Amino acid sequence: MSAPSPAAAAVAIVGGGPAGLMAAEVISAGGMAVDLFDGMPSVGRKFLLAGKGGLNLTHGEAFEPFVARYAEAAAWMRPRLERFGPQAARELAAGLGIATFVGSSGRVFPSDMKAAPLLRAWLHRLRGRGVRLHMRHRWTGWSEDGALRFDTPQGVGLHRPAATVLALGGASWQRLGSDGAWVPLLAARGVAIEPLRPSNCGFDVGWSEHLAGRHAGAPMKSVAITWQLPDGRAVTQAGEFVVTATGVEGSLVYAASAALREAIARDGAATFTVDLLPARDAAWVRRELGHPRGTRSLATHLKTRLKLDGVKAALLWEGVDRRVMDDLAQLAARIKALPITVRRPRPIDEAISSAGGVRLDALDDGLMLQALPGVFCAGEMLDWEAPTGGYLLTACLATGHAAGEGVLRWLRSKGG
Repeated sequence: MSAPSPAAAAVAIVGGGPAGLMAAEVISAGGMAVDLFDGMPSVGRKFLLAGKGGLNLTHGEAFEPFVARYAEAAAWMRPRLERFGPQAARELAAGLGIATFVGSSGRVFPSDMKAAPLLRAWLHRLRGRGVRLHMRHRWTGWSEDGALRFDTPQGVGLHRPAATVLALGGASWQRLGSDGAWVPLLAARGVAIEPLRPSNCGFDVGWSEHLAGRHAGAPMKSVAITWQLPDGRAVTQAGEFVVTATGVEGSLVYAASAALREAIARDGAATFTVDLLPARDAAWVRRELGHPRGTRSLATHLKTRLKLDGVKAALLWEGVDRRVMDDLAQLAARIKALPITVRRPRPIDEAISSAGGVRLDALDDGLMLQALPGVFCAGEMLDWEAPTGGYLLTACLATGHAAGEGVLRWLRSKGG
């Protein structure tokens, strides 16, 4: 084994995603030396991938509905977001020379839409404060005498910090470093952990060969879906999703994914309904269907009168038996509420994010683990989930900020 790091008074941050970088920002600004470790060749891999289509930094909606997006974790997340919320995320970018704007959907993006310039500027500032980056250092737990243990290109390395922040992510996108390998390491130390599960994910349906073969990858545009929350309330949201070879994915499905996932776990399957014509009411649909069609086929009638063709028509034929297709009242009802039953979530590695993780009641107010004094946790490895739209990134930043402040308070209380 290599000798312990000489930087014994430094704080160790394990994980170079947004939560880890935010913790480094706060701790280095507080005057403490920081060593940041990551198993990948460079930091921010998932952050950069998320920004390929435009970095959704946060969301511009009012604070109360913003907090409500965190559902069961909203009350716990509130004080962290009050300390570092959507406006603070925009101010962080501005301080790094990156202007932001609010898009038509309310989502906030850098003016050039890119993640790389923000990450470069942030790393430049952190290095200027003395933050030391240690790449290709994969954390494997603790040594017998309590030192952090890493697998490195030079062999096994040990590090004895003044405090540790773990920001290791969940279990989605394993090739970018978030593989959930930390779960047994913390569980063995008595840390309470909820099982990691896919979040903001697609689902398997089990389409016919005809639908899967002809329409896989086709977007369902300008539709609305309705699903039930665990308390029985119905939620309807307009937008789009994608029909895949195995099922469904895309923004509307991701919005419903937590409720669908829990319903599958409880009942073995879950059903949501699709309004194929959300801009039209049921009465209009019935009138159009009732228009004489002469010798035209029903498929042609649906296309000419209701503009239903392609993947939308295919889904209608897939989900409705012939008797319903011959009954115009039932057909109209199905066009406005076409049921789709999902059987299982797609594997967690395909998900945008993960649910589960370190239980929130395993942490103190400063995000220190009750079972491991001096060890703090932040980011997606904690047991919260949120929809896409900037909420995931903001929560990672907010919890990284909270952990950084928690470290500084703890060290000061110890005279460090």
